Amino acid sequence: MKITLPKPFTFERGKRAVLFLHGFTGNSADCRMLARFLEKKGYTCHGIQYKGHGAPPEELVQTGPEDWWKDVMEGYNFLKNKGYTEIAAVGLSLGGVFSLKLGYTVPIKGIVPMCAPMYIKSEEVMYQGVLEFAREYKKREGKDPEQIEQEMDEFQKTPMNTLKSLQDLIADVRDHVDHVYAPTFVVQGRHDKMINPDSANIIYNEIESEVKELKWYEESGHVITFDQEKDQLHEDVYQFLEKLDWEQ
Repeated sequence: MKITLPKPFTFERGKRAVLFLHGFTGNSADCRMLARFLEKKGYTCHGIQYKGHGAPPEELVQTGPEDWWKDVMEGYNFLKNKGYTEIAAVGLSLGGVFSLKLGYTVPIKGIVPMCAPMYIKSEEVMYQGVLEFAREYKKREGKDPEQIEQEMDEFQKTPMNTLKSLQDLIADVRDHVDHVYAPTFVVQGRHDKMINPDSANIIYNEIESEVKELKWYEESGHVITFDQEKDQLHEDVYQFLEKLDWEQ
């Protein structure tokens, strides 16, 4: 069965723009519902998709953080080139890490890192996550169990240089997080099993933003945009964006 692959999205509405950044092994659909909500509130929303993502796992592991950061900057410049002068960044997991990196790299109106890691539990935990993603992807393709096991055996022979690069990226952003001065709303699910939730405290305590908030979502896990408190999250992100000092 052929899987319909997610694609980047652009919902043009008002002069205030929001760039959406998804997580590692995720895709643009991770942020789409939140973007649609904000579009209805008058925001222009652009969601990118990193190279190798929303694609077979064999493609994903051939790419790395340098490729994805390039995609982030292309997304930012896409909005700039369309005439949007004020851009906020909303990112889930790895996307939250990239939103913070944007905060000390380019002019950003506001930042919403959601369940963003400041350190990884271990490379082994990350590796298991990649294997789970690969197995699920193959199941969704409708492959039979025998074919899946054969392909998984081959897949596990692939060097996972991506994971080391990912750890290096996260460590580098953590070292620079005190260079972030843009208003920031830190979002964290209390039941996040993918990352250490204490990352939220690190971000909140170390950023230099004069305007900063931290909210714990007591019933939510890592992919908070799909979890049971998503409606509250939508409203909270909207209220945060409304408080920013937009020129228009």
